[in-house]
Amino acid sequence: MFTKLASTFANCFKIPELKSRIIYTLIILAVCRVISIIPIPGISGAELQRHADAMSKTGGGGGLFGMYSMFTGGALEKCALGAIGIMPYISATIIIQLLSAVIPRLSKLMREEGGRAKIIQYGRVLTVILCIGQGALTALSWSRAEGFFQGYSGGDLLLPHMREHMWWYFIQTVVILTTGTMLLMWFGEQISERGIGNGVSLVITIGILARMPAAAQGLKDMFKDGLTGPALFQAIALVLLLLIVIAGVIAVTQAQRKVPVQYAQRAVGRKVYQGGTSYMPLKVNYAGVMPVIFAGALLMFPAQIFSKLGLWMDVKFFTKVASALQDGSPLYMITYAVLILFFSYFWVATQFNELQIADDLKKYGGYIPGVRPGQATSDFLHRAMSRITLAGAVFLTIIAIIPIVLSRRMGINYQVAQFFGGTGMLIIVGVMLDTMRQMESHLLMRHYDGFLKKGRIKGRF
Repeated sequence: MFTKLASTFANCFKIPELKSRIIYTLIILAVCRVISIIPIPGISGAELQRHADAMSKTGGGGGLFGMYSMFTGGALEKCALGAIGIMPYISATIIIQLLSAVIPRLSKLMREEGGRAKIIQYGRVLTVILCIGQGALTALSWSRAEGFFQGYSGGDLLLPHMREHMWWYFIQTVVILTTGTMLLMWFGEQISERGIGNGVSLVITIGILARMPAAAQGLKDMFKDGLTGPALFQAIALVLLLLIVIAGVIAVTQAQRKVPVQYAQRAVGRKVYQGGTSYMPLKVNYAGVMPVIFAGALLMFPAQIFSKLGLWMDVKFFTKVASALQDGSPLYMITYAVLILFFSYFWVATQFNELQIADDLKKYGGYIPGVRPGQATSDFLHRAMSRITLAGAVFLTIIAIIPIVLSRRMGINYQVAQFFGGTGMLIIVGVMLDTMRQMESHLLMRHYDGFLKKGRIKGRF
């Protein structure tokens, strides 16, 4: 198996075009990592870095700070040029997609020739706006670190000469952070165009993978007394859990229900198009990682809001609610699971348009065997997506809760726990599969064996 895999990788470098694309991608990703390391002038993130490491060792590296730090590849606590990462661009893209589902003008523009280019331009403008707002908030958090980072007591992060010029500090920091994000966005687009894989996704993935050395060190510290007795069973259990999670993520990411579609013979002008049989793939995990991100982002703030209200108003009820909603508490995990289920259906409802699909099938002479065209087809697709979305949502919930249980309930280093599930694992596996699929298409065109093997499981009608 490993010999064949090594042979397949070697074949990738025998194809000149694929070789150049791989090397180009690796160079751009290396530059992205440099952006996440170089600190912004006038700011020192050494204390914040030590605070982040201490929180990870005590199982408290989750929450807003931990999640955002993961997406930036550790640039946030280093106070680096790419401290806000590429997330503003991702947020802008999501906002545009959601607006296009509810605003007819945007929906029409996406279907027009050249409309996609305008939508991308709107997304870039919105990215700049989000960068300015997020950059200002990040600059404020660094200047008042004790009030923004939970448990931090090291004072602000500004160097002495920068404290004397606060306006210059804010302007400089916002401009640099915005530039860093736009540069990462441009690099991502260049990888998609000239490299291999989805560029933006690869930029996020390389940031997550950059935390693997710290996770390996945390794992080493866990078993510093040797693999004897209970420690041996714990190590075996962690390895088995990792393999099960990876296998489960791959299976559900690839899983789809194949709905058969029959096309009747039709004549367009003097041309006659023969009918045929095809299928419509309905993905089990249609929403991908988005429900986990939405649910995690929504739960970051209630505990902090109620905690502040309890202090300001001196009301014990708010303090109790804040304590009950802390990351890792039973109420937090139950609410987290419910929100993931809700956002899974919300994403499908806004992005999967069964009415348009039914109309397109009817327009081009297609129909699902045993289902009448039109409204009946739309109802059938709605029921099918509702059923398989439930399976995907339950899977996402289990995967998302595993790192919380490991870090909060079992005291495992958070940097270790995040590789056993959650958003990071879903992104890594999904992006790797997509990249391998693109590489495989180049290999198959040159008659080389690919990475992936097609399964024998058939879709059920």
